[in-house]
Amino acid sequence: MNIQDELNTTSGFNNLDLLARQVVEGFISGLHKSPFHGFSAEFAEHKLYNSGESTKHIDWKLFARTDRLYTKRYEEETNLRCHLILDNSASMHYPFQNQWSIDALNKMSFSVLGAAAIMNILKKQRDAVGLSIFGEAYERYVEEKSSLRHHHLLLDQLNGLNDSAFLPARPDERVGRAGRQGAKASTSTRTYANLHLIAEKLKRRSLVILFSDMFQTEVEQEALFEAVQHLKYNKHELVLFHVYDGKWEQNFDFDNQPRRFVDVETGESIALFADTVKAGYQEEIAAYFEALRLLCLKNKIQYVPADIRLGFERILTTFLVARQKFT
Repeated sequence: MNIQDELNTTSGFNNLDLLARQVVEGFISGLHKSPFHGFSAEFAEHKLYNSGESTKHIDWKLFARTDRLYTKRYEEETNLRCHLILDNSASMHYPFQNQWSIDALNKMSFSVLGAAAIMNILKKQRDAVGLSIFGEAYERYVEEKSSLRHHHLLLDQLNGLNDSAFLPARPDERVGRAGRQGAKASTSTRTYANLHLIAEKLKRRSLVILFSDMFQTEVEQEALFEAVQHLKYNKHELVLFHVYDGKWEQNFDFDNQPRRFVDVETGESIALFADTVKAGYQEEIAAYFEALRLLCLKNKIQYVPADIRLGFERILTTFLVARQKFT
């Protein structure tokens, strides 16, 4: 049974930690010769055991051969501080889902599982991890810690996010870019304002990872520029996972039937045939994605397009590269 089959047999996100471990294990097993050090199975060298040291890393097989105690010395032992930021705005809950399927995640559930997978790697390394959540307002801040109790607290926060990711769509409405059907539309999601608030709380140098579709009511490039600049303060390393649905939101791959498209950030809607605007839409969205990429390049932010239909490999590979660079 492959990783996708195993995940499909698990009911929803009732065991998010298990799902995250399966994602990570499936990813790691797919690496032929990993350049990423610090995992339990990889070590740099042996060293003689000194009386009083922990016996956790004693190599008992080597002891059986040599009758001397050696411990395994691992690479990348430097502890990391990582702060995960999740955008919980209405548009992150698109596409609609009324049941769990690992093969058909929406942007929110994709981000939740991606964040949990990163947390699973951080837990293995005993690294400190924190969490921020924002929507219309700055909803949650949890400082960085490395304890098992703290890990479970963060999983509980992520589970709460995911509970709202699966809401039924009304069958009589066909919707393009949208979020939670039937929920009260946001009047505004100012990503940059919330990023400023988060930056104020991050006092110690951290690897900061942001999951967001970067859709907002007011696309103010200068304000966004200042916010990401603020996040780079105190030498934070910033990675932006730009989460989107490539089929619908990038390629606008709708058939040419009359549809009503709803902007859940404002509640505004428009009825039209998709083919009449497809070419212009693709041009505009490509220009926006490129502007965002260049903004990140200018500010030395790692920009990672994260199409929810392409799985987690790019997410985890980028995280491991960023981790090595940061430490």
